[in-house]
Amino acid sequence: MAVTIADVAQAAGVGKTTVSRVLNTRGEVGKATAARVRQVIDRMGYVPSSGAVGLARGRSRTVGMLVPSLTWPWMGEVLQGVVDTVEAADFGLLLFTCNRGADSVARFTGQVSARAFDGLLVVEPENTLDMLTALHRDGLPVVLVDDRGHHPEFPSVTAANTEGGAAAARHLLAAGRRWPLVLTGPSRFGCVRDRLAGFRDTCAAHGVGLDLVVEGDFAEADGRATVRRLLAEGREFDAVFAHNDLAALGVLGALRDAGLRVPDDIAVIGFDDIPVARHTEPTLSTVRQPMREMGETAARILLAHLEGQDWPLTPVVLPTTMIARRSAPAL
Repeated sequence: MAVTIADVAQAAGVGKTTVSRVLNTRGEVGKATAARVRQVIDRMGYVPSSGAVGLARGRSRTVGMLVPSLTWPWMGEVLQGVVDTVEAADFGLLLFTCNRGADSVARFTGQVSARAFDGLLVVEPENTLDMLTALHRDGLPVVLVDDRGHHPEFPSVTAANTEGGAAAARHLLAAGRRWPLVLTGPSRFGCVRDRLAGFRDTCAAHGVGLDLVVEGDFAEADGRATVRRLLAEGREFDAVFAHNDLAALGVLGALRDAGLRVPDDIAVIGFDDIPVARHTEPTLSTVRQPMREMGETAARILLAHLEGQDWPLTPVVLPTTMIARRSAPAL
């Protein structure tokens, strides 16, 4: 069996805290005692865990990350940005998902109680805001990635959603489109409200009304079903701005099934720039979110706070980029 810090403490005739202080090179331990502890460590072949090394200073050198699911198309990019930053700082990462609802949340809160990590990065799962707020108020450092609900109590990193919506509108207006359909995500999300506001205000500034706005759920099936229904009802539109790329994929499928040509008959723009956007038929124009950079930035903010720096006073907003492909080409 692996040698534990308790084994070392017993063999050296000291407490576990003393062993941890020796591992952390803290000065409270006398030279003779420290030398005895090191001899026992060498003799027993003890390899300290990150938790043991951090015991005396109350630090685990581990960051937690809570996400709804790993199945979201852009989650891998956010996670990679976090991993790159955390590992470069010699921290570990504990990843928690909410795939099992209340059971997942209970397991996560147990790890919080055990002080398994020093701070938390969050892509906010549904129905966890009250829990996260309580943890943050109780002293757990929390940084939100993609602040979908606009929670000013938390430090956050997000994309320039308003400007992203405006860029999509400018692109379609420049192509002469005047009757857009906007397929949003759930309106309770701040990013959805921002994307719609940017698109609507830009259209209004060019004298174009926004009469066809449909709230969706970010799913491919919903995008397909919505466009099929609107076409069956005889609704007319010459462009679609979908608030994420998955919904835009459904839009492309519905238009193709109806025998409509993209972009000749109807132009389509998504949001996110997930990898599949480069491989659709036609390839999908979209507003790119800097997902990896968002993960990197959130991790840097959290690590800096753990080293004593103040939180940023306002949300950190990273720029979005309009990517023109064949579904709505640049002119």
